[in-house]
This record gives sequence, structure tokens and C-alpha cells, in this order.
Amino acid sequence: MRLTTNPGSEGPMRAALALCRRHVVAAFGFSALVNLLYIAPTLYMLQVYDRVVPTHGRLTLVFLTVVLLFALVTLSLLDRIRTRLLVRAGVGLDAALAPVLLDATIGRPDQPVARQALREFDTVRQTLSGPGVLALFDAPWTPIYVAVCFLVHPALGIVALVGGSILPFLAWRNEKATRSAMERAQIAAATSYASQEAMLGGAEAVRALGMRRAMVTRQLRHRETMLALQTRAGFVGGNYMTATKFVRLALQSLALGLGALLAIDNQISGGAIFAASFLIARALAPIELLIGSWKGIAQAHGSYLRLDKLLAEAQGTGVVTQLPAPRGALTLENVTVLNDTRDGAIVNDVSLSIAAGEVIAIVGPSGAGKSTLARAIAGAIRPDRGRVRVDGADAGDWDPERLAEHVGYLPQDPSLFAGTVKENIARFRTELEADETALDAAAITAAERARARELIQRLPNGFDHELKAGGRGLSAGQAQRVALARAMFGDPAVLILDEPNAHLDAEGDSALLAAIDHYKQAGHTILVVSHKLGILPVVDKLLVMRGGRVEMFGPRDEILPKIAPRRPRAVPNTAVSGPAPTINAPTASA
Repeated sequence: MRLTTNPGSEGPMRAALALCRRHVVAAFGFSALVNLLYIAPTLYMLQVYDRVVPTHGRLTLVFLTVVLLFALVTLSLLDRIRTRLLVRAGVGLDAALAPVLLDATIGRPDQPVARQALREFDTVRQTLSGPGVLALFDAPWTPIYVAVCFLVHPALGIVALVGGSILPFLAWRNEKATRSAMERAQIAAATSYASQEAMLGGAEAVRALGMRRAMVTRQLRHRETMLALQTRAGFVGGNYMTATKFVRLALQSLALGLGALLAIDNQISGGAIFAASFLIARALAPIELLIGSWKGIAQAHGSYLRLDKLLAEAQGTGVVTQLPAPRGALTLENVTVLNDTRDGAIVNDVSLSIAAGEVIAIVGPSGAGKSTLARAIAGAIRPDRGRVRVDGADAGDWDPERLAEHVGYLPQDPSLFAGTVKENIARFRTELEADETALDAAAITAAERARARELIQRLPNGFDHELKAGGRGLSAGQAQRVALARAMFGDPAVLILDEPNAHLDAEGDSALLAAIDHYKQAGHTILVVSHKLGILPVVDKLLVMRGGRVEMFGPRDEILPKIAPRRPRAVPNTAVSGPAPTINAPTASA
């Protein structure tokens, strides 16, 4: 199955469910047959008490029993089939939605549901094949069972009708009483799970800094909030579940007593006494099961709405025109990126033009918005306002995957993943392309351009060295060199490097400078965020940022004297050399 939706039409989740409509409709159809066969035990009791017992008909009993067993076997098989159909529907839903959800979470990681998307989706999928949906399929048959009770005797029909009215009322009250608490409990649960994942991700720092008890206490506080809300909803739901069970059992017993009274008055037969009790129990069973499953159904409904919102916001506009490979010209038009609370701008109204083949150094004090600007240009985040153009075309007009093939991006955190060094350098194209030889050659070429081939070959197993989750298995400097090779994979037209030498030693600095110079000579566009002066010899222009705005932008030799610190007078008898020079000035430090 493949999910395709048209903008402005049905929501993404509804479109995915439509792919499973055939299985769900078939399961509903089998539910009709199952509920018809549930009448077989009632008819069996009627015949046994009304025909077999008075006439002592042994052969009649044998044939009735054979027919009953055949009906019950058929009922069980049909019930098994409808359950399998719903499970198949869940598998089909997973095949249609899991790839889209994973893609959406990568595209919109800022959404609260993003980190829990697959967990939320599994809740929806499991509910689809759970008892709650079967109860929904059986519920439409409740009026039919009530009608059969009326056929046996109007008084029994009234009892069934009263029960069929009270139980739905209890179900409605249960949903109304628990909805708010359940929604808050789900939000609290998501917060608790996200907090635990973040704590485990920083477990080394937690242990080294003696934060274990504090973080465990904090995590328990999150769980206490979650459990308090879930407990409150559970208690309220339990009250209604108890009332539902009492009503069902009471009505079933009252129907038995009423049937006996009617039989005494010769208004119904003896067999109808037990048949009426069974019919009323069967009529009310789906409603009771619905109330018992309501918590799961409510959770699934909440998950459905959150996933639908996530998919709707991440949904693309469909197939776009395949633009030619970019040359590397970049234009920023009033680019603005807001902070998480949406009450301020990290990057504010930045407009500039970068010609293809230029090397730009982005400098400024900490918090100036340099890294955020680099992320916006690289396509790692979307500007809240303004446009980023590549060769004159809006970046949004490109197929994002195709454009990313021509952009090399090295973030501050190397962000390597579990897998081999080669797979990381090749951007895991090994999962998509079968030509291993070509990928090997491209990965080695990228490592050579990054001057990292020798470093990688010194690792155990070289390019096949396995990294653990988070890219563990390399030093910070090694990880940065591998990430630089990944950025250069495929010879991208635009190279964006955010603090590429933050963890490099002198040898790494020299290799980085040689790699940038190689790309410059090849005519590629390069943007470098850096605090170190070592990159200045290959830089064409300097972009100075402060407070999220462009303070200065122009040729290196014009801007550098305005931001470089004054040359200090020599101090005699200096025995210890100072740190490596950085771009750091009173007016605009890097």
C-alpha cells in the first residue's frame, strides 16, 4: 500500500485508513454473520425446553445438538476470520503510514508528538484490531436483539429497551467524565517518556557530575504527575464500569424472573424464560465491552488526532518540477527564524546574496544566530518568514531530497549514527542503492577530499569500523573529520560547515584548510561558521552577525580590520605562549 493525499482533501490519517477499508468492511460483514449465529444457543434452548423435554425426544435432541455445534464452530471460525482481517488491516496501515510518519518526524522534530509518533501510531494500530472495535461492530445488533425480545413478549422487550438505554447513557457519561483527564494524562506520559530518553542520552554526564539522584527524582516527579492523572481517569472509569456491570447483571436476572412470571401465567413457554435472559445478556454485552474498552479507544482517538495534525503540517505539495543541479548561488530574502516560545527571533530579517564559488566566513559573538542561519540555509530547519533561494529558485520549490544531494552540511554536533564509517559517510545510501562498488568509491573519494582517509584506515576495520548509537566509537576530533567527509560526499555544490575545527588538533586544522581550499579551487560555494583565524586565508567575504542581524558583510580585507583586535605590544621575557588566535573584538567577536 502507498499513501497519497491531495492538499485540501481528506486528512492524511483518514486517507491511510481508506486503504484498509476493504478489510474493515469485510470484518464488519462477518460481524453480521457472527451476531446471527449468536441466536443459535437461544433457539437451541427454546427447542430443548419446548420440544425435547415434553416429548422425551432423544433423536430430536441429537439433531439439535449437531446443528448447534455446527453453528458454534462456524461462529468461532467467522470470529477468527474477522479478527485476522482487522490484524491485516493493522499491518496494511503500518505499511502505509510508518514510512510517512518517520519522514514527518524528521521533517518536524519540533512538534511535541514527533518523538512519540510511532508509539502513538502503535496505539491506533493495536486498537484497530482490539476488542473495542469488535464491540463497535457488534453494537449495531443491539436493537435487533431488543426487537427479538419484543417478539418473545413485549414486557421482555421493554426490559431490554430500558437496559439498552441506560448502558449507552453510562458510556456517554464515562467518556465525558474521563476525556479531559485522559488527554492530560497522555500529554504527561509523552513528557515523561521524552524526559527519560533525554536523561538516558546524557547518562554519562549524569554519572560524572553526580546528578543521578537529582535526575531520578525529577523523572519520578514527571511520572507522579502522569500516574495521578491516569489514576484519576481510571477511578472514574472504574465507577462507571461497576455501574454498567451491575445494570447488566440485574437486568439479566430480572429478565429471568420476569420470564418465569410470564411462564406461570402461560404467556410464554418455559424455554422462552432462558432464551429471554440470554437475548438480553447478548444485547447488552457489546455496550459493556465498549465501556470497558473506552480508555483505549479514547487514547487511540487522541493519538489519531495528534498524528493527523503532524502529518498535515509535514505534508508536501506533491510532485515538483525537477530543477537542474545547482551551481551554488545563494540568496536570502528577509529570512527570520523564531525561538521556541515564538516571542522573539534568533535570526531576524537577514537578506544577502552569495555568488556561486564564494567562500564566506560567518562570525559573531555567541548567541548571534550564526548556527541557526547556517541551519536555515542548509535546509535543516525552515525559516518562519522569508525565503532561501538556490540559483534563484525558492528552496521550497526543490524536491528536498534532491536538493540535499547538492548540499554538504556539517553541524556543530557531528550527529553520526549507528553503522559503519562508510555508511555514515555515504549518508546511508547503502539502504537505497544496490551498487556497492560505486558507493564504496564515492565514500573513499569523500574521505580523501576531507583529508580523512588515512585517519579512517587507522581505525579497526577501517571504513567498516562499526559505530554505536550516537556515533560512539570515535573521538570528538575523529567524529568531526568523518562528518566532514560525509558533508563532502557526492561533491556538493554548496558546503556549509558549522564550527568544523572545534575539536580538531593542528593536523586536523591543516587538513580542513586544505579541504576547503580544494573545494574553493573547484568553484564550490562554501559557508564556514568559525571562531578560529586559520580559515581566513581561503575566505573571500566575512559575514558579521550580532543579535540575529547582519552587522557587516563584505570582502574579507575590508571587514577584518574593523573587527580584528588591536595588536598588543610585545611583553619581554614571555615564557609561555598564549592560545591560538581567534576573531574576537569589542565591536564584533566571532
